[in-house]
Amino acid sequence: MALQGFSMRALGPGSVSSFLKIILDVVYAALWISLGAVALALLAALLFIFNPDLFPKAMNADAATVASRGPLFASMLLGFALSIAGVLVIVDALRRIFMTLTAGDPFHPDNVKRLRLIGLMLAALELGRYLISAVAPLLPWVKKVDANFNLTAWFSVLVVFVLAEVFREGARLRREAELTI
Repeated sequence: MALQGFSMRALGPGSVSSFLKIILDVVYAALWISLGAVALALLAALLFIFNPDLFPKAMNADAATVASRGPLFASMLLGFALSIAGVLVIVDALRRIFMTLTAGDPFHPDNVKRLRLIGLMLAALELGRYLISAVAPLLPWVKKVDANFNLTAWFSVLVVFVLAEVFREGARLRREAELTI
């Protein structure tokens, strides 16, 4: 009963959507930092594969073992970088959607494209998981990767596409209302 006088706005400045946008901004920055770190690791792995003499002699004790696994390691880093990039695209689209929510314009026409992009990226990330699980048996250091069909992930993809259509209809209705006034 103490919350009766408490009202929380979903849209506009100072609303829940503006708070969530700040959180998305922080996650967005962290993802860029992570992507940069993985890119540097990938660069180091590629340098080591093509020229192991760049590294100190102490590291060359297991150079033959590392060099033989180097391309697999570089491929794994590339896959990880692509996954981070996919999540980065999703978070950026969400940030842009929440910008329109904070501005009080939830049915902005660009939100439809952004939601469709989110749905495509979620599907691509799930397909990437299947690809990784198919490649995992070739990697001796990977114990087990779950290759099961994830109903929750595909349901999420479907929900995002349905929401995109809801937003498309909302944008259409808003345009019609603007024309009638």
